[in-house]
Amino acid sequence: MKGLTNKRVFITGAASGIGRSTAERFYAEGAELILIDMPTLEQAELTALFPNKMTYIQGDVTKAETLLAIQAEVNKGIDVIVNNAGITRDATLLKMTDDQWDSVIAVNLTSIFKLSRMAAEKMKAAGKGGVILNAASVVAHYGNFGQANYSATKAGVIAMTKTLSKELGKDQIRVNAVAPGFIATPMVAKMPEKVLQMMEEKSPLRRLGKPEEIAAAYAFLASDDAKYITGTTLNVDGGTILG
Repeated sequence: MKGLTNKRVFITGAASGIGRSTAERFYAEGAELILIDMPTLEQAELTALFPNKMTYIQGDVTKAETLLAIQAEVNKGIDVIVNNAGITRDATLLKMTDDQWDSVIAVNLTSIFKLSRMAAEKMKAAGKGGVILNAASVVAHYGNFGQANYSATKAGVIAMTKTLSKELGKDQIRVNAVAPGFIATPMVAKMPEKVLQMMEEKSPLRRLGKPEEIAAAYAFLASDDAKYITGTTLNVDGGTILG
């Protein structure tokens, strides 16, 4: 990729799964990492994995103290932010509680708004442009049983991405989203074999995606190779069709 060396890249939800693979890819491309996630146990492991040019912020992206810690790092400079943090709290409509709805909205949508605003303010002030990348999902296009909250947030991410690209383009800030399909993360690996097989059958490629395949999409969109791409959602879903 072109233009990622020494870029300051912020990644939320970076301790495992897609976020961790994304951190590995950006690190390999020469970026300086600012990683944000909840767990504290992974910090030593991440420090060993990224021995140079890595800062770890432990915290919940919905909490004021975490946002203040992120702001302090943003003030030092930011070139790219990957808004990857997300949660699920699945239930059908008649069983879904207000807390299940509110918590998913807070992490998957509101945090992206707040962090994108934070990043854009600094990028605009610096006058060098920048890149904002947001985690959408294939369920934004098709919906998914038991995921009214999650699907709504991911559809909202796509709409917000399009809107922000129009607002920030004049400042050379590009805003794009990546919509993964079913990806073989540690969380997914714990699912019953029958469910995993069903997921694989939803894709014409007859397999789950790999976290590093999503990371590659983020790295491309962050790079100078994609400097005329903004306001788009890149589906990395193996052609998944949900019924």
